[in-house]
Amino acid sequence: MISVIVPHLDQAEALRSCLASLRAQTGLRQEAEIIVVDNGSRVLPVEICSAFPRVTLLSQPVPGPGPARNLGVASAKGDILAFIDADCIAGSGWLAEIERCLSAHADFAILGGDVRIACADPNRLTLLEAYESVFAYRMKEYIAKQGFTGTGNLAVRAEVFAAVGPFGGIEIAEDRDWGQRALRLGYRTHYLPDMIVYHPARKTFAELAKKWERHTAHDFVRIQSQRGWRLRWILRSLAIAASPVAELLRIGRTDRLKGLRSRALAFIGVVFVRCYRFWIMLALAFGANAPAWSARWNRA
Repeated sequence: MISVIVPHLDQAEALRSCLASLRAQTGLRQEAEIIVVDNGSRVLPVEICSAFPRVTLLSQPVPGPGPARNLGVASAKGDILAFIDADCIAGSGWLAEIERCLSAHADFAILGGDVRIACADPNRLTLLEAYESVFAYRMKEYIAKQGFTGTGNLAVRAEVFAAVGPFGGIEIAEDRDWGQRALRLGYRTHYLPDMIVYHPARKTFAELAKKWERHTAHDFVRIQSQRGWRLRWILRSLAIAASPVAELLRIGRTDRLKGLRSRALAFIGVVFVRCYRFWIMLALAFGANAPAWSARWNRA
């Protein structure tokens, strides 16, 4: 059996859509259980979860998606664990692709799939939809270059999860930490292009800024343990500020955008985001509170 684990925090309507997509799965040969772990919402999603069969609702008071997922794992009955975020929509064959691959490949232990942007109007993208279609959730690249995939689209055999250990807490990037721990133990993450989930683009730049504040703070904590970290960090921030020009080729070649308008919007987006990241990095280098930014885990 596959146990699907969904961390949740104040995203009630998104959770409803996520659960509906999980109950609409096709091609799965056996039932899947769904475990929603609430992580401190103002209102527990009891009504939403009870509207769907075989959905268990748990509550994890310790903040962070890692602890929430760990509680879900502790309650899971399946020999395969599948992780998706509450604000994601599972593609119709998501679970069937996980089941097929792990049945066909006994030597595969960890799977990561494609995360695509769910656009309100595919023929007229917003600036953030165009930007995130190219630059967000590049799971294939993360797996190939850094050995991990995002926990919004991850599947792992239960015994392998037990061997690697639980996800980390809110102070670190728990998906990267867990994936790289698994890699050091010899468990490679395999990319499946047909293991697809959809994530809505962020609606405001403030939402995107919150994401980069959190991720940059995680990176900052990691580099501080290295010799000469401050100079290296400042040089990296300057490279980030200059990097949009180098992304023109990626924007021009991508098959996830159509037309000149969408590509122009994606370039404007990457300029805004990289400049903001540059400012965050300098702020951290000169005394900003990294733990406070790390605590902004909600992915809304």
